[in-house]
Parts: sequence; C-alpha cells; structure tokens
Amino acid sequence: MLEIGRIVKPHGLTGEVIVTLTTNRTDRLRAGAVLGDLEVVAARPHQHRWIVSFAGVVDREGAEALRGRVLTAEPVGDDPDALWVHELIGSRVVDVSGATLGTVESVEANPASDLLVLDGGGLVPLRFVVERTSERIVVDIPEGLLEP
Repeated sequence: MLEIGRIVKPHGLTGEVIVTLTTNRTDRLRAGAVLGDLEVVAARPHQHRWIVSFAGVVDREGAEALRGRVLTAEPVGDDPDALWVHELIGSRVVDVSGATLGTVESVEANPASDLLVLDGGGLVPLRFVVERTSERIVVDIPEGLLEP
C-alpha cells in the first residue's frame, strides 16, 4: 500500500475532514475510492488541500477521530518511470560523476518539484533525477546546489 495523503483535521460539524494529498493523482479521491479502511463519499478542492467525506463518518467527533490518519491505496498503472516514495527512502544518491551525496531520508512535497531530503540535510529536487536503480539514484544537479 502506498501513502497518498493524510487527514489534517475535521472541517465543520458533519464529518468532513481536510486532507493533504501526497500524490498528484487527485482521482484517488473519487467517490467510491477505498483508502485503507475508509471509503470516499465525496471530495472537493479547498485552499490547496481537499475537503473529503468518508462513509460512516457523520459528525465532528467521528472526523476528529481520523485526525492525523495516513491514507493509503494500492499502486496504479505500470509506468516504468514512476517514482514511489517508499522505493526512494534509503537509496544512495550520487551525482553523474559518481560522487556520493547522501542517503534519502524522506521526500518533501514542494510545489515546483518534490525534494529528496538527504541524511546530511541536503535537498535535491526530483527533477534532477536522471537514473534510478533499486539501491541508487543518479542526479544531475547544478554546481553549488548542496553548498552550505
């Protein structure tokens, strides 16, 4: 199962919640979609996030119980160029000359390009990834990007 978003907080009194997506696939919030053990009833965009109603959640108390919940779903499609966060974590990052830059600790959402967060604190935009294997990510970054 892949993380596709998180429930941030309740919205209103009728069981709706605010969701931040960690995927660009907004179709994951279509009515009838199952995210973990929750079924989406309705969803609409709201201030760079989404207001979502789930089956069986009908009041603020029920919505409050979902606060902080990670939403998961099965992977879709067979795009060989797709990058999945869970596959990037722990990968060694090297530049095109083969120099090791660090290990991926997490991936941070960013409007321009999601960022690989390296163990040494460096941030590398995903747009600079030129090759990926199961254990290594090769990046072609501009000179000075990781300089303090």
